[in-house]
Amino acid sequence: MSFDTELDAALNAAFAQATELYQGRGFQRRVGFGSRPALINVDLANAWTRPGNPFTCENIDDQIIPGVQQLLAACRRNGHPVVHVTTCYQVTDEKDAATDMGLWHKKIPIEVVEQGKPELWAIDSRIEPVAGEQVLIKKRASAFHGTYLAGFLRANNVDTILVTGVTASACVRTTLCDGLAEGFRTIAVKECIGDRVPGAVAWNLFDIDAKFADVEPLSRCVEYLDTVGRGKAAA
Repeated sequence: MSFDTELDAALNAAFAQATELYQGRGFQRRVGFGSRPALINVDLANAWTRPGNPFTCENIDDQIIPGVQQLLAACRRNGHPVVHVTTCYQVTDEKDAATDMGLWHKKIPIEVVEQGKPELWAIDSRIEPVAGEQVLIKKRASAFHGTYLAGFLRANNVDTILVTGVTASACVRTTLCDGLAEGFRTIAVKECIGDRVPGAVAWNLFDIDAKFADVEPLSRCVEYLDTVGRGKAAA
């Protein structure tokens, strides 16, 4: 039995036990889809989507990018807002008092995405933004922390955010947590969220679904974007 198979079996056993506990205590409720969605793609920039970088994630080419392409197409044909989120820093000298890295550099190598190297923090060309779509630069894990994201969404009367990107254990998770705290219906698109470490996506999505967002399959999210875009009732 391979490591991946063993890990999947162990996680599924843990999820089954945790589901019984959660449901017995009233967790795993549904936040549901609203009437005005927006798509938030978190850190689907070259430093995370292309090989050879400290932040490179798994399942990008075969799963995440194709899935996000489907979501983008649905948003674009229906006029739903899209926000592409990336991360970069102006001052990557950790000894400089003017650094905008905060203390995060003490945990992870964020200095590699310096603002002077746009080829690293530019959004992946396969899901390149089009006119009218926002490109938002963040400095911390959450796309909401210290940014104009919540205000932009409210100004567009958005009540539901569909979140994709990387990583499940950090920037995607914190964006979903903060999104719910800001009063938005939070939807995690299952096939469009990645990470670097085996098991990280499965565990985080399970736990997120119990507490902070609805984890929904790509097909259901595309259907929703098309349905709500035509003025029909969303589930």
